[in-house]
Order: sequence, then C-alpha cells, then structure tokens
Amino acid sequence: MSLEDQYDAWVRSVTGGRRYGATREESDAARESLDEMQAQLDALNAAQKRQRGAADALDAVQRAGAATAESVRRMSSELTQSLRQDGLLGGKIAQPSAAPAPRTDASGFAGLADRVRSQVLGQDAFVQQLVKAFRRPFILGGVDKTHARGTMLLCGPEGTGRHFALRCVVDEMAGRGLLGSNLIETMDLSLYPGPAQEKLFLQDLYAALQSSAEVIAFDRYEGCAAGYLNMLATLAIDGTLPLSNRYVLQRGILVDVGTALAPGAIGELQAAGKYFVFFSTRDESALADKFGARFVDALEGDICRTQPFTPESLTAIAARELNDLAQRTKTQCGLTLTMGADVRDLVAAQYGKTSGMTAMREYVDTIFRALAEYLLDADPLPASGAAVVLQVRDGRLTAAVAGGEPFDLFSLLPQQYRGDVEAVESELNAIVGLEEVKNFVRDIADNVQAQQRRKAQGLKAAAVNMHMIFTGNPGTGKTTIARILAKYLKAIGALRGGQLVEVTRADLVGRYVGHTAPLVNQVIQSALGGVLFIDEAYSLYRGGEDSFGLEAIDTLVKGIEDHRDEFVVILAGYSKEMALFLTANSGLASRFPNQIEFPDYTGSELLAITRSLAMSKGYRLEESCSLPLVTYYDRKQAEDAAGNGNGRMARNTLEKAILNQSKRLVADPSAALDLLLPGDFELD
Repeated sequence: MSLEDQYDAWVRSVTGGRRYGATREESDAARESLDEMQAQLDALNAAQKRQRGAADALDAVQRAGAATAESVRRMSSELTQSLRQDGLLGGKIAQPSAAPAPRTDASGFAGLADRVRSQVLGQDAFVQQLVKAFRRPFILGGVDKTHARGTMLLCGPEGTGRHFALRCVVDEMAGRGLLGSNLIETMDLSLYPGPAQEKLFLQDLYAALQSSAEVIAFDRYEGCAAGYLNMLATLAIDGTLPLSNRYVLQRGILVDVGTALAPGAIGELQAAGKYFVFFSTRDESALADKFGARFVDALEGDICRTQPFTPESLTAIAARELNDLAQRTKTQCGLTLTMGADVRDLVAAQYGKTSGMTAMREYVDTIFRALAEYLLDADPLPASGAAVVLQVRDGRLTAAVAGGEPFDLFSLLPQQYRGDVEAVESELNAIVGLEEVKNFVRDIADNVQAQQRRKAQGLKAAAVNMHMIFTGNPGTGKTTIARILAKYLKAIGALRGGQLVEVTRADLVGRYVGHTAPLVNQVIQSALGGVLFIDEAYSLYRGGEDSFGLEAIDTLVKGIEDHRDEFVVILAGYSKEMALFLTANSGLASRFPNQIEFPDYTGSELLAITRSLAMSKGYRLEESCSLPLVTYYDRKQAEDAAGNGNGRMARNTLEKAILNQSKRLVADPSAALDLLLPGDFELD
C-alpha cells in the first residue's frame, strides 16, 4: 500500500468512513502506519534541510574561493609588476632605468684629454692617464654589464684636483655620448668602520649599483672595515658579489630574510657595467695592504697620480679663478674689476696643504661677498659698469670704486660671532694657582686667533696641533682646565661645537673581538667639533698582551689622523704611567706635542680653594682658620699628595666642617649660620 493510500485509510477511519470497512484492528494498524509515515516525513525534511545547508555552504565556499583567487591574482600581478620594475624576477640584480645607449666606439675620445686639461690646470700627466683609464674598455671591446666596466685608483696629495678632474672627464664623456649620464655616485667608505654597519653598507652599495650613474666613486677607504673592502674587491674583480644572506626589496630598502627562499630574493650583487673609481692620498702599495695584490693587478695599470702644484700652476689657477670672479661680478653686480699680479699672487698663496684649491676658491668667493656687501651699503649705487680696482697694500686686499679712495675690502663683511670670550677668560682667571697651565691655555688661544687673522688677510696660516697630554696627581684641575679649554676654543672660533666628551677605558675597550674599534669610532664621532678628554688614559695600555687596549690606541691614532683639525684630544693621567703609555704606539707621542704637567697645590692654594668653595655654598671662614688650615694642608701634601687628592681634599675638609657646624648650631642657636670656626674643621 502506498503512502497516499495509507493516509487515505487513516482519514476514513477517523471520520467514520467505510471505504475499506475498517475494524478496530484496522484502525490500530492505520495509526501505526501513520506514525511510520510521520517518521518518514520527518526524516525526509531533515535530509532536505541538510542538503540545503550543504548547498549553501558549498556556495559560500565557492564565492570565497573566487574572491581569494581574484585577490591572489591581483596581488600576484602587482608583485610581478613590482619585481619586473625592480629587475628581481629570476633572482637577478635590479637594473637601472633605461637610458640612451652610449656610444661604444672609441672615436668619441678624440681631443677629450686636451679639453679636460684646459679645465684642470697643472696636472697634464694625470689627466692623460685618467682619460686612458676611461677609454680602456672601449678599446678592449664592448661593455659587459655583468662586470665592472673599469676600475681605477686616483691618488695624490690632498687638494691637487683629483675629484675636480673626475667631474670634468665624466661631464665631457656624457656630453659626447660616451656615457649615458654625467652623474657620479659617491660612497664615503669611512662611514662603515665596523660590523655594525654591514646592512647600511650593502644598502648604500645596492643603491649606487641601481642608480643611473655609470661611475661610482669610493672615497676614504682607509677608514672602512676590512670585510667590506673584500666585498668591493670581489665585486670589482669577479663582477658578482654573493651575499651570505638573502634580501628582498621593500620600498627601495633591502630587507634581510636570512636564508629563506623568498620569491625574487636577492642573493648577489652585480657590478652592472659601471666604472669603479677609488680615491686615496696613498699609492697602490697601501691599496694592496687593504684590498690585496689581486685587486691591484685588476686595476690593469690604471693608477692615476696627481703631483703637487708648481708655483706656475698655482698662478695659472689663481688667474682663472679671478677671471671667473670678474665675469660673475660684471653679471650680478654690474661692476668692472681690474687687478694686477699682486692680487693674483695673493689668491695663489691661499692654496693649502689640506684644503688645496678649495681654499683658493673660498677666498675668491669671500672677495665677491665683500663686493656684494659694498653694493648693499652703497647709496646711491655706482653707475653700471663702474670700475673697481683691487690692490694688495700691507698684506690687505683693498678696493677703489670709480676712482675713489681705496678701502679695506674685507672690513665690509659682518664680523663672525666668537662667543663670550671675556666670560671664559674670567672663569679661567678664577681658578686658583696653575699659572703655567693657564698661560699655556692663553697661548693656544692667542696662536689660534693670530692664524685666523693671517688667513683673513690672505696670508698663509700655520696649522696648530692642539692635541695635548695632561699629567699630574688627582685633584689638580685637569678636568676643569679641559672644560674651560673647550669653551675657550669654541668662543674664539677654533672649534665649531665646543662640547667636552669625557671617557675612560671602559668607554673605549670592547668586551669581545671586533667590538673595540666601533666603540672608539663612535666616541670620536661624538667628539667632532669639540674636545675628547680621556681620563686615566694610561689604563688603555696594560702591556703587549692587552690586544683590546692596543686596538683602542691604534684606532684612536688613526681617528686623530683621519679627522685632523676637527677636534682636540686630551689625554690625562699620572706622569710615570703616561710616559709608558706613549710607547704603546709609534705614532702616539708625535701626535701629542703639548704635554702639560699639573703641579700639586700648596697649602696656601688649598686654603684659597677652601674659601672659594665655602663662598659658593654660602659660608665664610673666620680669619683664625687660615693658619691651622695652611699648616694642615702643607703637612698632608708632604705626606701623600697623590693619595690625599689635592683639591678634592679641600672639598672633603670643607664638607666635614659644614657637618660639624650644624651640630654646633643645634647646641648654640644664637651662633652665626654662615660662619665656620677653627673648631669645625677636623685637622688631625
């Protein structure tokens, strides 16, 4: 019987219908059938609900899958586009943006050396060798983008035009289509002195290789960590530098991902067909010590040396600078300059051993600023094209405008602020005793100011070595004098910052191999423009077995040489120990020509210090305290001046007296609150 027939029989039995002639037994059977039917219906409904739920879930999964697929497709497209733009697909190094293809034939070099020699005076052989180095890859055939196009060393004395010559050659080659760009990327290798700068070094090197510049200049390699120099040597020789870790590029920054196999990760750097140019004041032998003989061989003889300028060359350079000045003055100020050989010789005399031609250009620029200052003050303005005659009189540069009286040209310039010199001198004068030491400080200041005046008048200024050693027992004022000296040198313009950085061995010596040099370099960087004061400097040297201390000394000596005239170093310590310390490095003593011995204070001087300290604290000493204090101080100094601490003994003695006076005031409230009596001092 079907489900419908069973249902119909059940209805008739309930309503009393007799289609089937149902009996009581039939009615019971019908009810049982109905219950079975209802169970089947419930099961069917539940199955349908489960089916609908599964269908809904499947539909949701399909929709989510479609959305995820679209998101992945979009992200993949964007990542692929980014990687393609950065040149990272397939693990290759990113290439710079496309530039006009440079010429590959060597015919474009015709007359190039002569053109550069007309701009770089007095260095004909250097220019010829430099142009030859740039021409070499054109002659040898083509440009291999996987290797360096050429590697060269530009060496010679400071201020002989090495950087200027490179700029002229690159500009000329770019103008002739031999280079696609006249840009020069420069890396100052002294910024990477230790292992802490590895990521910075790789980031900067990567950026230089990525740039559109076809020439990368590496300066001051002497201050760079050996590991980074080895990387550069490998890159220059092999054209490829494998990296110990893998990197990905995010917003132009290399991000270290360790050894993970990230898509498109950078595992190596390529030389990208660029010229590698290394600058140094030293020759190839020093280069071999840092980079190795194999690297020097890779230069293929492209070692370009400048020579010190001859007087004739300096005269020619000065004439060119003055000619440029005349044209600039005519164009911007409307004045016509005339001058004789005396002015030319004055400009040539500005050439310095460290600043070189830069000093000459700065002096000529000062002339222009003084002429501009004249126009700013002039009322009415001189007629257009008015003649200005420059002359040298008594070592001073004078100017006469439109036939007028000559005047000191540089006197028109605003006076440079030198700080409160009088306040510093007053502080120095207030120090008790140490007359010889104070005279030495004044002599240094006088010398610096005299050299500044000579330079302002166009005369040669002698370099002043102000590094010094303070020796003497504790409490003799070494640190105090160092602080005042820093203020003094800043006030007179010898130092730009004037800060005093005080350190000891703990601040300079590392805890493990490779830690010391970065510590010393960080301290040096913090002291640039000011004074570095190393107290108990002798503790840096504890014998030949103290490799960490010796490394600190060697790094310090090198830092003094690399940052000549940028800061003052003062070493302080006991006389005997400091004499031994100076033997730790052969170049140490020669860099500290100023050695000042701080004598122990006398009893009278310690009394004066005690009175000064008491006054600063709001106290005064009864006159009857003088004799017992002087007697006490003389005896203690004779017994053990070093152990008693000199000025520190005076401070300790005063502090005990103040404590005893407080006890006395409790017992005698009517006593003067600011008066110290002999009984307050513990003079055993």
